[in-house]
Amino acid sequence: MEKPARATTASMQSLLAHYFESNAPDASAISAPDAGSVAGAPRALSTPHSETRAKSPETAVPLTASPSSLVAQPDWPPAARALIDSLMRENESLREQLQQQALHLQSAQGQADSDVLTPTLNRRAFLREVHRAMADCRRYGEDACLLYLDMDGFKGINDAYGHSAGDAALIYVAETLNASVREGDSVGRIGGDEFAILLRHADLKSSRIKAMRLEAELMMGTFEYGGLYLKTGGSFGVRAYAAQASAEAWLSEADAAMFLVKKSSR
Repeated sequence: MEKPARATTASMQSLLAHYFESNAPDASAISAPDAGSVAGAPRALSTPHSETRAKSPETAVPLTASPSSLVAQPDWPPAARALIDSLMRENESLREQLQQQALHLQSAQGQADSDVLTPTLNRRAFLREVHRAMADCRRYGEDACLLYLDMDGFKGINDAYGHSAGDAALIYVAETLNASVREGDSVGRIGGDEFAILLRHADLKSSRIKAMRLEAELMMGTFEYGGLYLKTGGSFGVRAYAAQASAEAWLSEADAAMFLVKKSSR
């Protein structure tokens, strides 16, 4: 037995159109009083009112209907039923594939924005958030500040305990920063042992207070590595939004402010 042809909308409509045209009652059959008594023939309507209703667009089969609205009827030819069933299965399969692709795309987007080690944004994604914040500041007159952190003692941890201990220190700092921000703020690892925080709806005074609290928390806290409790700290620079030319320029100003803080503390 030959397999039914692969279903397409055009082939299905062509087949159904041919089927309904070949089985449509002619005028003589409609006017014949006993046409409805013939076995297997379409039921004829004998009254003029019924004849008009039979030809009404409301009762016509919509050949352009969506596959989900076309349900194969028992009296249709086997080829027509097979085509409709095949088309509906194919559409369902395509719908599932699209859903899977959307999930993969969402996952890939998240991985592309995340730092390879710490639970923060990478530099590119963080700068994108800074750019968006700058647009809101210009449009709505909002306040925003950048905090730039350079870790203290990171090289010493790497030298004394190895790079795995250094990775643990980076993760500890990232988790501490994440725990301190509000919804809508962003934390990013800019590179090496440097992090940045974007504080939306925050002025310079409150942001400096935030930086001092974070610096004290890092100084007093510890992280566990190989049964040891190690310490790390950091120096913060704070820079408010002041119509900087770009996200990179704003970040560089916060970096320069951090360098001045670190230099003054030596």
